[in-house]
This record gives sequence, C-alpha cells and structure tokens, in this order.
Amino acid sequence: MRYIYALKNNTDMFTEKANKIFQEVIAKYHIINTVDQPFDNAYPKQNLLEHLLYRKCWIDTVQWHYEDIIRDPQIDPVEALTLKRKIDASNQDRTDMVEYIDSYFLEKYKDVSVKNEATINTESPAWGVDRLSILALKVYHMQEEATRIDATVAHKEACQKKLDILLEQRVDLSTAIDTLLSDIEKGDKYMKVYKQMKMYNDDELNPVLRNQK
Repeated sequence: MRYIYALKNNTDMFTEKANKIFQEVIAKYHIINTVDQPFDNAYPKQNLLEHLLYRKCWIDTVQWHYEDIIRDPQIDPVEALTLKRKIDASNQDRTDMVEYIDSYFLEKYKDVSVKNEATINTESPAWGVDRLSILALKVYHMQEEATRIDATVAHKEACQKKLDILLEQRVDLSTAIDTLLSDIEKGDKYMKVYKQMKMYNDDELNPVLRNQK
C-alpha cells in the first residue's frame, strides 16, 4: 500500500525521528496505563530536540486519557472539576512545548538566507508536530479497537478502515512537515512564530479573575 511504502522510504527525515519517539512514549505510558504515573524523559536535555518531542507526546498522551475519564457520565462533579483544572493546565503545557520546539527550529535556521520570493506557511513546524503527536495517539488507539478480542467483527472492520486512513494521513502530514522544514532550510519559506496570547488564564485579561482581585 502507498502509505506503508512511503513511511519505509522516509529515511533521514525529521518526522521519522518524531514518529519513532511518539511510538516510544505511547508504548511506555501504556505499561502502567494510568494518568498519575511519574514522568521520566528517556532523552537527556543534551539531546534537546528528542527531549522536547518526548515531553510533548507524554503531555498529549496523559491528556488523551484525561479526556476519556472526564467523559464518564457517572463521574463525581467535584472530581470532574478537579480533572477540568488538570486538562486546562495540560493544555497550557502543550502550548508551551509547541513554542519550545518552534524555538529550537528558529535557532537552527537563524542563519539561513531567506529568498526574496520566500513565503510564510499557514502554521509553524511545531504546530504540525503537535498534530503528528495527536495522530500517533489516534493510530495507537484505533489499532487497539481494530484488534480488540471482545469486539464484534463489524466493529473491528470499521476500525480497520479508519486505521488505514489514519496511517495514510500520518504519511501525508509527515511529508508536509519534512517538506516545510526543507523549504525553510533552503530559504524558500520563512518562520514567523506568534506566541499564544491566551486570555482566560490571565487574571488581568479574564474579567472573572480580574473582578476577584
């Protein structure tokens, strides 16, 4: 199939490394499979890119399972509120990690001579990485559903079709990210990162928080 061939031939590409790390993270999480397990980064800070990618996917993986838990219709309202606060904090951590990864790329390509005709992309490289990390989680869990022993044949067949689409999507997204990085390296595109200006966590910008001061 096309997406399997493309993935195998995506050698020496950034996304080959990223996808491998994401799979490592998700497999590690599911050994214990609980949201309150301790985090230990498999890559030291000296390996900065790998370190950031591992941390990014861990945040996404824990939040994925937070989102499962909070959808329990029988959840205690107090527990749900506590969990909502954790999800809010996780979203902030996720955004911070995206900005750290973009900072890595900004530093890496800071000396590139940008061509006069260079254009900007609709999203920065790290926001593409964010989508790739989430996609790794979708692939993992759809694979689980496609092979779940207690599921019906119809359920497994439906999930397999969705899995095939997710796998192809991963190749397409990986190709797009690698192409963007290559274009930035050649000066055909340039990076311009806007820091997330979220207002609801700021006690000066959120009127509810401001009125409590």
